[in-house]
This record gives sequence, C-alpha cells and structure tokens, in this order.
Amino acid sequence: MTSVTTAILRIPPVLPHRILEERLRAAVIHCIPDAEVDQIVVRSCPDVRFGDYQSTSLMALAKPRKINPRKLAEDVIRALDVPEWIESSEVAGPGFLNFRIGPEVICRTLESAIRGEHLFFETTKNPRTFVVDFSSPNVAKPMHVGHIRSTILGDSLARTLRILGHTVITDNHIGDWGTQFGKLLLGWKSGLDLQALRTDALGELERLYKQTNSRCDAEPALLEGARAELVKLQDGDPENLGIWQEMLELSRSQFDSIYQRLGVRFDHTLGESFYNSRLKPIVAEMKDRSLARVSEGAMVVFFDDHPELKAHPALVQKSDGAANYTTTDLATLQYRLETWHPDEVVYVTDGRQQLHFKQLFEIFRRWKSGSPVKLAHVWFGAILGEDGKPFKTRSGDTVKLADLLDEAEARALRMVAEKNSDLTDAEQKEVARMVGLGAVKYADLAPNRQSDYVFSWDKMLALNGNTAPYLQYAHARIRSIFRKQNLPDDLGVPPQGLSLSTPEEFALCKTLLNFGLVLEAVVSDYRPNYLCNYLYDLAGAFAQFYERCPVLKAEEPERSNRLAVCQLTGRVLKCGLELLGIESPERM
Repeated sequence: MTSVTTAILRIPPVLPHRILEERLRAAVIHCIPDAEVDQIVVRSCPDVRFGDYQSTSLMALAKPRKINPRKLAEDVIRALDVPEWIESSEVAGPGFLNFRIGPEVICRTLESAIRGEHLFFETTKNPRTFVVDFSSPNVAKPMHVGHIRSTILGDSLARTLRILGHTVITDNHIGDWGTQFGKLLLGWKSGLDLQALRTDALGELERLYKQTNSRCDAEPALLEGARAELVKLQDGDPENLGIWQEMLELSRSQFDSIYQRLGVRFDHTLGESFYNSRLKPIVAEMKDRSLARVSEGAMVVFFDDHPELKAHPALVQKSDGAANYTTTDLATLQYRLETWHPDEVVYVTDGRQQLHFKQLFEIFRRWKSGSPVKLAHVWFGAILGEDGKPFKTRSGDTVKLADLLDEAEARALRMVAEKNSDLTDAEQKEVARMVGLGAVKYADLAPNRQSDYVFSWDKMLALNGNTAPYLQYAHARIRSIFRKQNLPDDLGVPPQGLSLSTPEEFALCKTLLNFGLVLEAVVSDYRPNYLCNYLYDLAGAFAQFYERCPVLKAEEPERSNRLAVCQLTGRVLKCGLELLGIESPERM
C-alpha cells in the first residue's frame, strides 16, 4: 500500500462515524421526508472484510412503510453526500449499508486526536442526568466478594457516562435499618467484646449477630427481647439510637477503607433509615388511591392485569405495620426524583433481585403514571469457584472483600518481583497494587454481566489473554518506548503530516477510531465488557504493529509517524482502563 500524506487536505477534524451518521440521516430525510432519523445510527462493521462502518437502521424504516429495504438502501446511497469521507459504500444483504473510509480520513482524524481535539469520542449533544445506585452493603457486616460486582460495574458505568458528558449522581444505598438491628442491639448489650470491637469492628458485629440469631432460634423469649429492642430503636430510644449510630459509623469507616482501595467514590451515601419519615405517607397514599389493599392484615399491591407479575403480589406494609424493601425503595425513588430530577435511575444488583425490581417499577408506574423517568435494573450473575459452586473460602465461609484484595496484591507482588527485579521494593509494591486490584476488577467486568463466571487467580493474573495485566503490560510497553529515548509525552503532529503505509498501521489506527462507538455501546446496554473486549483487540492490534513495524529503528518520516501512533494507542489504553477503574503502571 502506498504512503498517504494528508497535510494539505481540507477535511475538518470530525470523527468519521459521526459525520457519516449525520449525512446518512440527511439522505434518509431526502428519501423519506417524514422519517424519524434519531434511530439512524452507524456502528463499526462487525467483519472488516466488508467495510469499516455499517448501518442496519434502514430496515426498521422500510417495514412499516411497506418499502423494499434493499431498494430504500440503494436510494439512500445515491442521495448520500460524503465524497471526501467515504472511499466506498455498498448495499449488502437485505438492506445493510457498508462503508469504507479513505486513508486520508484516517490520518486526518488521528492528527486532530494528536492535537488534543478529541480522543476518538465526542461528548453527547443531548446530556441526561443519571442516578446510579450501586454497591449497597449492609451495616454491621463486612463487605464480601458478593459486593465486588455491583461496586465495580456501577463505578465503571458512572465513569463512562460522565466522560460522555452526562450528569451522574452516584448513591450508595446502604442497609442501615431493619429487623436485624434488634438482634444486634441485644447482642451488643449482653455480649460485646470491646477489645474485638477495637481490633475488627465488623467482625465483632458479625459475631454478635450470628450468636444472637442462633440463640433466638432456640429461645423464643430471647426473640421477643430482640423485637423489643427494635421497637425501642424505631421509637427513638436514646440509648438504642446511640448504639445504632456507633454501629453505623464503625461500618462506614471500614466501607470507606475498601472503597478507597478500589478508587470508588460516591456522591451520596443515603441509607434506608434516611427515608423512614416517607414510608407511612406512601402506604397511606397507595391505600387511598386503591393501588394497594389489605390482605391478611398486610398492605399488598396486586398485579391482576400483569401476566408476568399476576402470581407475585408485592407487600408494601407487613401485618405488624412494618415497611419492607419495596416501601423503602419507593420512598428512595420519590426522594431522588424530587431532589435530583434524573432522566434515568440505574440500579446495579445481582440477578436474584429481578422480581423485586419488576414489581418496584410496575408499582412506580401506577403510582407516578406521568413521570417520564426511565428505570433500569442492571443485573449480574454470580461468582463461582473453580468447582462451579458459589465462591467460598476453603473452610466454606464467605470470602471477605478486604481479604480478597490483600491476596490479589500479594500474588501480584510475587509476579512483579519475578518479572522486574530492577524495581525498588516500594515500586514493586505500588505496581503490584495496581496489577492485583486491576486483575480482580477486570475479571469481573470482562464477562457478559448476566453470566456467572469462575474466579481463577491464575487466569486473571496472566500476562497473556484477555486480562488486565495483559492490557497494563501493553501500556507499559508503549511508555517504555518513550522512556528509553527520553521523549516527551506529547510529540505533536509529525512535521510532514501523519502518513501510514503498512496493513498493520492501518489496522491499529482503524481500531483506535472505534473507541467512541464502543463507549456509546457501553452506556446504551450497560455493558462494560464491550470496552474490555475492545481494549483487548486494541492491545492485540498494537502487538501486531509493534512486531512487524519497527518504531525507534525506523527511518524518518516513518519513525515520527509510528511514534505518534504509539502515543495515541497508549492514551486510549490508559483512558479505557481508567473507565474500568483500573490504573496503568508506567513500568511492569
């Protein structure tokens, strides 16, 4: 392939897929003046043999109008005005449009990225406000491995939404109220070990709960005592409120320690107790509007006209007058809408809560029928051990999250010390922290979130395959190129303009161009695994490029061109990993 230089071309620095999408919408309007074109989208072509970009949107327009979709596609192609952007276009299959962009467009787009005008994505022209509800541990219990998926998935979605220009409010809806506190209060008053509380507060609270819970099962009188303690708490007893507040502070301190290690931050941490004053008025309104009715002493919402939920009525108040998760979640949603006015509320929880959220969303639609807010339940599967069963310790206990992160860093430290003994002890520990935590996060984000996945230390810490260490190593390799030659981080556009000449260069650069499309798909489907797969493909394309295209030993102008491509690849890898909550070491 001949070299292409673009210094004198007059193509504006706009992302190719975006200008193509805009021109495609204009061509559709030319052919169908009343068409709703917001749904006309361009995506990367799934098979590079057929093109760089593809649109399958015309078929949805053709069907209701009883137009032959292939004929519509041919008409749109003829009306499409993109001569300076598209090298070739064709109609394929039943009405797909495939496009191939010219090499000069690729080079000009990379030049504008080098100048800092974009990093292959644009912020949205239609920003929305999202509330993202994730993590949500229970007070007085240590965070365990089951919390990792919600925490990491929610954090990654929030990061990606923000970088695309949306307003994001993150809320950690902790479980700080409910029946378990009666037993905890009873245990605290009768068997608290102060030394254990100072050493491991949540471990001691967990011990108290387990011990008291077992005793309550065997002694009905003790259970009544626990209920009495709960009633006192709910009635505002100063002693019980003081103990409860101490439990809350101890829990938050340990939660914050975990979140700090993970690099996860919340805008708000509003627990269930925050919404107490709203519960009874909500139940009363539901009753007054005949949205709920009394059944066996409880207040229940029935879904008689809903095929899926007909057999699953939802309690909003128990027979003893107590509220439950559904009531609290309705109150939480009410507060969020009044306070933050979101366009969308996203709940990130495990798949076992699917029924609960289907009930919640249906109740909300009946209660607030005029609300335009979108509600989304982003659910995920379980973490399994290598035996295919739920991931546990060897003794069968739940794996504490702090212990898991400690082991990740320890294993990574052994790997780093073996691979790079030139680093100081402090440097090895810092790299191991990044690699270990990154490996755990990536192993959680890389699979389809709705699938269970098998937790494997060997697999997640491998330096090859679709793992965080592999991607981190690709970034470190790029940084080493610049470090060896003492080159600045920003080289600028090559003086003669960027040019590409080899298939490997073009393959890598076309992969770079798809970064923004992938980010849009991540937020559209709530699936960070799209980004994981993209970064893996990008690292693979870079490996092919690096193997077959000498960089530092190349003659000019190839040397400057390839350094520029390396620089952009490193930036995209770093940015992509940051959106997954993963740090990128300079050396490994």
